[in-house]
Amino acid sequence: MAPLARIDGLTVIARAEDGRDVPIVSDVSLSVAPGEVLALIGESGSGKTTIALALLGYTRGGCRISSGEIEVAGHRLDQLDEPALRAIRGRTVSYVAQSAAAAFNPMLPIMRQVIEPALIHGCMGRAAAETKAKHLFRALALPDPEGVGDRYPHQVSGGQLQRLMAAMALITDPQLVVFDEPTTALDVTTQIEVLKAFKKVVRELGTTAVYVSHDLAVVAQIADRIVVLRDGAIQEMGSTGDILFRPGHAYSRQLVAAAAPRASAVSVQRAARGAGDAPLLEVRNIVAGYGGVDREGQPRMRILSDISLTIARGQVLGVIGESGSGKSTLARVVAGLHAPASGQVILSGVPLAGGIAHRRREELRRIQLVFQNADTALNPATSVARTLGRPLTFFHGLRGKELKAEVSRLLDLVRLPAQLADRLPGELSGGQKQRVNLARALAARPDLLLCDEVTSALDPVVAEAVLDLLIELRRELGLAYMFISHDLGTVRAIADETLILYGGATMEMADRESLASKPHHPYARLLMASVPKLQQGWLEEVGDLFGAGRAVPGPVGAGCRFFSRCALARAGQCDLDAPPPQVHEGRVIACHRSIDELIATQG
Repeated sequence: MAPLARIDGLTVIARAEDGRDVPIVSDVSLSVAPGEVLALIGESGSGKTTIALALLGYTRGGCRISSGEIEVAGHRLDQLDEPALRAIRGRTVSYVAQSAAAAFNPMLPIMRQVIEPALIHGCMGRAAAETKAKHLFRALALPDPEGVGDRYPHQVSGGQLQRLMAAMALITDPQLVVFDEPTTALDVTTQIEVLKAFKKVVRELGTTAVYVSHDLAVVAQIADRIVVLRDGAIQEMGSTGDILFRPGHAYSRQLVAAAAPRASAVSVQRAARGAGDAPLLEVRNIVAGYGGVDREGQPRMRILSDISLTIARGQVLGVIGESGSGKSTLARVVAGLHAPASGQVILSGVPLAGGIAHRRREELRRIQLVFQNADTALNPATSVARTLGRPLTFFHGLRGKELKAEVSRLLDLVRLPAQLADRLPGELSGGQKQRVNLARALAARPDLLLCDEVTSALDPVVAEAVLDLLIELRRELGLAYMFISHDLGTVRAIADETLILYGGATMEMADRESLASKPHHPYARLLMASVPKLQQGWLEEVGDLFGAGRAVPGPVGAGCRFFSRCALARAGQCDLDAPPPQVHEGRVIACHRSIDELIATQG
């Protein structure tokens, strides 16, 4: 059978700042059979997205296709001019981007945007396009398929918006669909929903697809074959089963090893604490939200409800939950970037002011926030040396030779070469930028680091290196961390205790040992069951994880926030009364079900 799409000898050149031509994809050849899903995997910078975009006859700014043949459904894209390519894009080959939020126009209703490709290419009239869109909404398991098109992008969840972008790509019945990291930015439970929907519609429609990802466990659920890429070149190509379980290339084996569940880190001795000493950080009954306050002084949009926790010196507290659970708001409250409506943040026994403007410099120094996205956290016009130098001058008054020496020490501390000091963030890889982001926080010489999803945007190999670095720094410097993530495996590897949030409320608090054993809160069970396994067919085996069905958290103050999604919920109790905290063998579970009942339902 002739391939639907093929690439032969593709080389893509980028123009460096000094004017040199640098190959970022070198002599790549591959093909995609009709009805096949081909996955492109590799680290950041491996060329996987560049190759995928070439199947649309497109390159990013500053890049060009210097040689090679690109054919899709009989069209030689490398020989077509821009008007001819525009006629093919969105019709013969379509594209599903990583961030649907960035791809949709916030000013237009969803339906208008979903049907636009069909109208532009003259595939059908408006009425027929809207009917077909609603059919796709149902096929993609979107709630309210008849009405969701009338909403605006901000009125649906991230996972729903990602599926709506897939509907936009499929509405013209394209012969090839390119999925570019479509679930990378989603939390684990939302990722499973979206992945199931994608797989269902691809199989039902017989869609030919190229699926770009750095997550082997995700690829294992949807791909027929895998192409392993590194530095713009193919390392290995084979069936999904062969790559997962019989990888031939050393780099493929490295990717498989990085995707496997990680063992817990070796426990680090915490700093000695006397009987009367206060914990390093104590959070008491924090309530926080947005949209101003009501007559009772409560936030109109409550994000956190009565959150309490403690972190000892040298301890790592993991905070885990879906998008919208309140994880980042909690970090911002502790850092002083968001003042709570009520409750206290206490550092070494001393209450802190709610807002950063009212905290003393020494208090600011001791708590540092490491942001999720180094691309937006680092000023693109400021060199690494100046980025690290500012907190060193602000907190420690360093200048001149002392400042330069300390910048070099910080770079060495995060395992970066000293010659990077004069570079701009745009000249660094994703992993290097995240290490600079970390070094900037370490420049203050803090006692507590608030790590907000610091590995979520990184590919597994780079993420593993950053996690290893954090573990080493804890051992060397005695740092305490609040480690925020939606990746349960990462949290298990680094945290002494884990706080599980849902809808801004505490579901469970467990130490490392008890987190690995039963029983658990029903929401904690959902999180654990949603982590993709490195095996084919797992997506079908996992079944319906969502019990009563996917729903938003229940209203604040009306029983358990997880009630609407809980398979164990009891109407008349769980929806009306706040669940009592139950203590059991190193954990606290907020649930109306008894410990014995939870154990019985978990087998």
